[in-house]
Formats: sequence, structure tokens, C-alpha cells
Amino acid sequence: MVSESHFSGIAVLIHSLYFMQPPVNSVNSFDGLGISPNLRLQLEKLQFKIPTPIQSKAIPIALEGKDLIGIAQTGTGKTLAFGIPMIQRLATMPETAQGLILLPTRELAEQVEISLKRLVPGLPMVLVIGGAPAHRQIQALQRNPKIIVATPGRLIDLMQEKKAHVRNVALLVLDEADRMLDMGFAPQIEKILGAMLPDRQTMLFSATMPTEITKLATRYMRLPLRIEVARPGTTASKVEQELFVVPREMKAQLLEKILKEYRGTVLIFSRTKHGATKLTRLIREMGYTADEIHANRSLGQRRNALAGFKSGKYRVLVATDIASRGIDVTGIELVVNYDLPDNPEDYVHRIGRTARAGSSGKAISFATSDQAKEVSAIERVIRTQLPMRKSPTDLPPRRMMPRIEEHKDPRASGSRGGSRFGSPRRSSSSSSRFGSPRKSNFRRR
Repeated sequence: MVSESHFSGIAVLIHSLYFMQPPVNSVNSFDGLGISPNLRLQLEKLQFKIPTPIQSKAIPIALEGKDLIGIAQTGTGKTLAFGIPMIQRLATMPETAQGLILLPTRELAEQVEISLKRLVPGLPMVLVIGGAPAHRQIQALQRNPKIIVATPGRLIDLMQEKKAHVRNVALLVLDEADRMLDMGFAPQIEKILGAMLPDRQTMLFSATMPTEITKLATRYMRLPLRIEVARPGTTASKVEQELFVVPREMKAQLLEKILKEYRGTVLIFSRTKHGATKLTRLIREMGYTADEIHANRSLGQRRNALAGFKSGKYRVLVATDIASRGIDVTGIELVVNYDLPDNPEDYVHRIGRTARAGSSGKAISFATSDQAKEVSAIERVIRTQLPMRKSPTDLPPRRMMPRIEEHKDPRASGSRGGSRFGSPRRSSSSSSRFGSPRKSNFRRR
């Protein structure tokens, strides 16, 4: 008779096998990773000389055809970590074999496509994303590209219309997997995975490791090796973080003061799409060039906003969390959390837009006196206390938020927390807490 403890021991063994840790390798060049000479030559041309930790650990395992789970914060070079093995392995497979890369947002998908095209110019590839003409994507799919870079929603739409299929996918990458699940793509991912042949290589990359990721790996991956180069919730090492506790009606004044103090490019996060539009107009009234990026903007508008931000046409970009992992811009001096994120893990991804590629950066967050729980949740994720700063005494005159007709954007009226730009909640300590040192009644442990 087999005891219950025996089954428990088997379960522990199976779990350990699913998330086996590979040996840690210290690599200071791409030469010892098993990369083909042609790809190494191209890396040299692109000035990639030393692999990042996630690249040095993931590339050799992926080149062996093994499933893997890579845990790494944003901006750590994950695209090359899966792109190099995918390209090299596809070159040795039958002509019909394809690679599929799934990402949560259009911006991320476009960045991956650009990076892979730089690595291998002329690589047969198709970008399958919403907001772009579907007929062009269908035509490109009919030419049997080697790599499909897609968002789950558009790919499922084309699959249901019999315009796309994943039967030939031999290598699958799920990038920013936790974000895809946060955005509600789990049903689409399940359908896509269910339509694939089980004999494939799967690489999953995520900044955090929630239970849903574990379930996904257990069901669809073959004894994946887990590679972790930063604990979930780790923020970029060179980001200086600050927190201001400020009454809601004084946020705009504090923002104006901060924009005068910092002269570089600034990325500002708003909690809602409607709020982002209001905030962009307010910043323009302050005399700064600004644009917005969120789900209510068309693909063309989002591309123009991002391109303008990169080129310096716009000094300020206002975004919702759709862009927290979709903006790959070097040299962002400051990230401002005008509104705290709904999900505390998103704080890490937001501030990860600055201090990229080893540079330094600054992240400033605004919280109201009734958001002690939200602040504590963020601090639990990052495992450190946010330094609280006093508010400046020389704030500019108060500005009113621009009015925007609600009927022009019916989707915004149903957004969660749409009242965040309205009247502040009543709080007995609201006025006294703005600019005061941290008090024990704000942080409830």
C-alpha cells in the first residue's frame, strides 16, 4: 500500500524537475555560448560584445532544444536571449518549420520584430497585431514566414477565420507572460497552445512568477529549466526612487514643479485612458511638448507618439500601463507615477523604463493619504521602503484639469477608477500629510 506521504514526495520531485536550475555560467563574451559564426559576426556589427546574464544563461540551454522559463526584469536583453536560439535552430529544421513569438502589446511586438530584423536582415517574418491592416498580414502568412511575431488577440482572430494556423510551429516563445495573463489573454493563449503540435520547444519569459505561470508551465512545457537572473520584483539597480504623499487636488502643481526641475525626457503614468488624455492637455498648457499612448489611441497614433518621444519631438509622454513594458527608449531621465498602478507588480515595470542599459534614472511616485495599502503592497513586491520626500513649499499656482467630453470616448467611462481625477476622498489627515515626514499612521504593517 502506498502512503499519502509517498505521493507528497513524488509531487515535490515532479515540481523540482519542472523548475530545475541550470548551473550558473559567468560569460564575458558571446564566443562560448554555441552561437553560429554568422550570428556572432552580426552581433559584432551591432556592437553587442558582452552578453547580459539572461543571455549567457538562456542561449546555451535554448540551443540544445530544451524548454526553459526565464525570470528577468524588463530591459535585460531577453529578445536576443530567445531570438538567437530561435533563428539558429530554425536554420537546421525542415523548411516548413516556424517560430512563434507571442507578446502582450503591439509596441512590444514591433520592438521584437525590429530587433530580429537587425540581427538577420531579410529574415522572412510577419508581424500579426491589432490596429494594422489584416489583409497584409494574411498575405504575409500565406508566404510561410520563418517567424511569426504576434499579439494573442489578432492571431486568434485570424485562426478562427482560417487565415492563420500554428501547426508548423516548432519553437514557441511566450514573452512577458505575466503581463499577458494580467491583460486577460489566458483564454487566447490556451487556444493557441491547444492548436499546436506537442512536440515543440517552448521558452517562457516573465518578470514575475505568479501561480498562473506555474500552471501554464506544468500543462504545456516539458520539464523546463528555470533561469532566474533577478528575483521577481527586483527593480533596476540604478533607479533612484522617491514618494510624495500629496492631496489629489495638488498633484498637478507638484508635477509642474518637477517638470521645471528635471530637464530631460519624462514618462508619466496615468491609471486611466481618460486621465492620460486630460493630463497630456494639462502638460501642454504648462508649455511642454507632450503626447499620449494608451488603448484608445490608434496604432498609427501610438507609433507617432512613441517615435516623437524617441526623437525628442515630445519631451513628455503620458501613458497607461499598456506601455509599462512596451517602451524601449534609452535616456529617459524621469518616470513619474502620477497615479499608483492597480497591480503592484506593474510598479517594477513602470520604473524599469528608466535606468536602462546600465544608465541611471529617477522614479517619482504620487500617493494620496488614503493609499497606505497600495504603497505597502508595492514595498512588499520590491522588498524595500520607498523614500518619502517633503513637498516643495514653492509650488506654482493651481491648475484645473481640462474638461473632456465623456461621450467622445464611451469606453473611458467604464474604466476602473474613472473618478480618480475628480473630487478627493475625505481624509482627516489629507492636508497635514502632504509634505510631512513619514508617519506611522500612513504605513499600516
